[in-house]
Amino acid sequence: MINKLSKEIHQNNKEKGFYENERNIGELLCLIHSEVSEALEAHRIEKHTHEMPSAISQGIQAPNLTKEDASLFKKEFEAKIKNSFEDELADTMIRIMDLAAYLNIDLETHILAKIQYNKLREHKHGKKY
Repeated sequence: MINKLSKEIHQNNKEKGFYENERNIGELLCLIHSEVSEALEAHRIEKHTHEMPSAISQGIQAPNLTKEDASLFKKEFEAKIKNSFEDELADTMIRIMDLAAYLNIDLETHILAKIQYNKLREHKHGKKY
């Protein structure tokens, strides 16, 4: 599922013009970092989304939104979710998944391998913190 989402994210980014030219990996990594920083700032000001508004939940599940439903989805998202801690974490994951798809990395397999490896490591991975 992760690889499928990564490809979908990357395809959308290509369609939106972000890959008209070859991308610099350093720049893409910095953009990931900027999303983490934005998440930190949202957390510092306690900007959280605790419940998903119904218009958002319905929009996520609908394959093709009508113009009216798309407008409502966007309005609700911008009013209640945009720039929240959760939104910035999602942006971080989207950027990571986009980069993985751009580089043809099987992110799902690498995540599963790392999870298994971490299960075998010692307490706090042998570090103080």
